[in-house]
Amino acid sequence: MTRVKRGTIANKRRKNILSQVKGYRFGRSTKERMAKDAIAHAGTYAFAHRRDKKSDKRRLWQVHINAAVRELGMTYSKFIDALKKSNIQIDRKILSDLAHSHPSTFKRVFEKVQ
Repeated sequence: MTRVKRGTIANKRRKNILSQVKGYRFGRSTKERMAKDAIAHAGTYAFAHRRDKKSDKRRLWQVHINAAVRELGMTYSKFIDALKKSNIQIDRKILSDLAHSHPSTFKRVFEKVQ
């Protein structure tokens, strides 16, 4: 009787793990145990940093709005307060885009607020 070699599933799993860590440095790209650990950490960081990216964007919008509003003679916090009091519901993302790309439109919004 001929000999049957097995282990195809284990080889497939190993190959899949190692293909996910291509480009990693040192043993993390070649050793299965280190590769599994690297994948787990990478996933954790990716999840956390997707959240961080959103807060970074919000900070950038605030900087854009503040820069545009200071040119018109007001501070960011007073502008946002005036927006809320005049019941204009434009979010910071849109305001930032207006200040950056369409200054004339932003100026009209500013004049409505005053």
